Amino acid sequence: MSARDSLWIKSPHEAERQQRLPVTRSARLAVTALASMLAACTLGPDYSRPDVEVPAAYRSQNASPTPAPSNAEIAGQHWWQALQDPALDTLIAESLTNNQDLLAATARIDEYYGILGTTRSAMFPQVGGEIDGARQRASERTNTGASPRNPFNSVQADVFASWEIDLFGRVRRQTEAARANLLATEEARRGVVLSLTAAVANGYINLRDLDQQLEVAKATLESRLRAFELFDKRYKGGVVSELEYSQARSEYASALAAVPTIEQAIALQENALSVIVGRNPGPIARGKRIDQLIPLAVPSGLPSDLLNRRPDVLQAEQNLVAANANIGAARALYFPSISLTGLFGGASTSLNGLFSGPGRVWSFAANATMPIFTAGNISGQVQAAEARQQQALAQYRKAIQTAFRETDDALIGLQKTQAARDAVFTRVDALRSYSRLARLRYDGGYTSYLEVLDAERSLFSAELQLAQSQADALTQFVNIYKAIGGSWQVSDDEGAPRPAAH
Repeated sequence: MSARDSLWIKSPHEAERQQRLPVTRSARLAVTALASMLAACTLGPDYSRPDVEVPAAYRSQNASPTPAPSNAEIAGQHWWQALQDPALDTLIAESLTNNQDLLAATARIDEYYGILGTTRSAMFPQVGGEIDGARQRASERTNTGASPRNPFNSVQADVFASWEIDLFGRVRRQTEAARANLLATEEARRGVVLSLTAAVANGYINLRDLDQQLEVAKATLESRLRAFELFDKRYKGGVVSELEYSQARSEYASALAAVPTIEQAIALQENALSVIVGRNPGPIARGKRIDQLIPLAVPSGLPSDLLNRRPDVLQAEQNLVAANANIGAARALYFPSISLTGLFGGASTSLNGLFSGPGRVWSFAANATMPIFTAGNISGQVQAAEARQQQALAQYRKAIQTAFRETDDALIGLQKTQAARDAVFTRVDALRSYSRLARLRYDGGYTSYLEVLDAERSLFSAELQLAQSQADALTQFVNIYKAIGGSWQVSDDEGAPRPAAH
């Protein structure tokens, strides 16, 4: 035999491998074809982001030549750190760890992770096993008679599997919807973080505003106490009239009443802020005075695509994705459902014969079901899914409109509250001069005490208004960051509790 002929001599193993090769290739081609067919048979509309009419610019944008911030400028520090108050930083860090609403939102993400896993599992075969053992005695008086061995043992162990072939994409659409719901839940958590940090910042600003008002009230009370004690001596000495004495006494009592009212408001604000940060009601540590909280200047021409980072907009879009996928899942109910089941194991009257050839048991089955008449059940589900998709679309568009409105409101609010604050500064300065001059005129005998009282009342009111106007301007500054999605940075919830790893 020549060497050339020996090349065509196959060993038994080689011949068997060559015989199996076409089968393997055919199987691969079949699997590939099946996967392509399954992808092509996914029913329902594929999601595409809808066109939404948005304004070219914010209503409040002016013609300032200041350029819009670049990406590098946007990716900055945590927005609340712009106020440079360590006490505020500590409060927000504590709230991101202990706030109960945020902990609940984080737990909801874990819940939707589980829902996604449960939904997605239907795409794969479900495999299980069981083992049964029993000892029993059959009646000898029945027509079938009894076993030759009576009583007898029975043992069975088997592995079973079932798989629903997702031929028309029902499970794939349900998985798509579950994944979108998970992403929507994650955006909801980001929304809680955003609202939480803004609430802590605004609560702290309000607290420092009340502290400033209390300082003004106590300083006014001290001044009026000195005036009342002086008028009391002069009245007893017959220098001033009872009218002037009563006026001084009335103004002192008015300032005295203002102090406990503000102190009550401070205690209530501390309690509210304590609960927000996740602790029991109690005192709150202070940092800078309210007039020392100087925010960074907000550049003009903020890009509108900053709103694409807003959690509520992203959450609304994921809800739309889920609703869109559910249409396909509902439409798939019109088509057949095909399931494969199988069982393999052994049954015997003893354990040692359980896995022998004669004790082997197996079964394979295929099942196909298709609706014929459902009296509108499936069409109703499709109609409801399509209606929910339209609702989600409307909510998505509304979320975008709300984002522009809130940003415009905050930008306009910041501009106007700063202008009002500057005007109140001027008024306070003027009233301080008025009060000083009125006192000099009264001491010189050129006017009555009514002019002094009018000046002091106006000054007291203006100083309280100044503290409030400073708080209003800072609140609008916080609202701008909240409106544009959390700050001029990529991520604003570092340090917040995260869902468990999966």
